[in-house]
Amino acid sequence: MRAVVVTELSGPDGMTVREVPEPPADGAVLIDVRASGVCFPDLLISYGKYQIRPEPPFVPGAEVAGVVVSAPPDCGLEPGRRVLAVSHVGGYAERVVVPPAQVLPIPDSLSFEAAASLIVNYQTMEFALERRAQLRSGETVVVLGAAGGVGTSTIQLAKAHGARVIAVVRRDGAEDFLRELGADEVVQLQEGWGEHVRALTGGVGAQVVVDPVGGDAFDEAVRVLAPEGRLVVIGFAGGAIPEVKLNRVLFRNISIVGAAWGEFLRTEPGALAEVHAALLRHVEQGLTPLVKSRYLLDDAAEALRDLEAGRVLGKAVLVQDRER
Repeated sequence: MRAVVVTELSGPDGMTVREVPEPPADGAVLIDVRASGVCFPDLLISYGKYQIRPEPPFVPGAEVAGVVVSAPPDCGLEPGRRVLAVSHVGGYAERVVVPPAQVLPIPDSLSFEAAASLIVNYQTMEFALERRAQLRSGETVVVLGAAGGVGTSTIQLAKAHGARVIAVVRRDGAEDFLRELGADEVVQLQEGWGEHVRALTGGVGAQVVVDPVGGDAFDEAVRVLAPEGRLVVIGFAGGAIPEVKLNRVLFRNISIVGAAWGEFLRTEPGALAEVHAALLRHVEQGLTPLVKSRYLLDDAAEALRDLEAGRVLGKAVLVQDRER
């Protein structure tokens, strides 16, 4: 079978597409891959900078959707079943093996491309908004890094939970796209952005701020919180890991919470099925991930370069051919 192989930990430049042996099932689920999500962990793992650090050569790819080829008889996943899977690695290939607990069925109404998109970012943000931020209908959510994969999933899920959404974005020309996703307001990440957000909230501030960026925007993100507001830390795409003085948390009656979905699953593996069920309920209500960038498997390195350079709006996926 054909697969993308990381031969050295130098990022996308260290990848090649070649024939590799089909992985043995060995009690796992063998999946014929129809679409693979392109996500930030894939980029980090290609540099050896992710918490999972396989030694080259290895096949990257954490998100897949496809069809079950074979499965253990007692796992309820018969051959032919349409599924998505959290693969961690191995997903940039024509076939992948995944433990049964990490494979979940998908409805016929969901395309393989959309299903592959409904994994890392959407699972993380459903967990972050529902469980960590305890978002309530009618609250205002400010989304930093709004045009990226985490940001776009946050906009759609916050709207699905009945929130008002203010998207904060650095890129020019993204406003129409963000409003298509459901953003009620769009604010450019430039000097004075916090004042703009406070004005849009009548001076009160936002009940929830979602920050996958960190860096210089963090201090202002704290300032735009309303009393009893919650700032949800998702990651540090901006590079720098910020710090906060706890007297600000105390005297403003605000909360700063982390949402590390992968780490949570290590201690609460049953949460995967719970969050998946919640996402499928949102899909039934009309949520569909907006896939804006499609690449062939041969172009995986280009896809990751585009992701790294900020050229991907929303979600990118790899497909096996243009017809699927």
